[in-house]
Amino acid sequence: MILYRPVGTKELALIAASGYTQFPPRLPEQPIFYPVLNETYTAEIASQWNVAYNEDHKGYVTRFELEEDYAGQFEVHVVGSSIHQELWVPADELERFNQHIIGTIQVICEFS
Repeated sequence: MILYRPVGTKELALIAASGYTQFPPRLPEQPIFYPVLNETYTAEIASQWNVAYNEDHKGYVTRFELEEDYAGQFEVHVVGSSIHQELWVPADELERFNQHIIGTIQVICEFS
């Protein structure tokens, strides 16, 4: 399954430090990791939220592949219009989630 994730510069640096193979652990106030099911919604978040609220006013769209069988255990949540689709992964599942990423996490778009 191809998934996307909007990230800021700090999170991207942590992804890069892993060799683009892992997403960093969630902060205590972040109980859910939410990869996004389509690039359009991810770009919307990166270009509007990340650019507006990050110190350096940059946002990035990442794309990665997750093992289909593993991804199937997570519910798809629609959080707005029909394109606003996310998988909700509990934060304590993220380490295991990272083990099911196929290949590397790619940066496909940057906004500032």
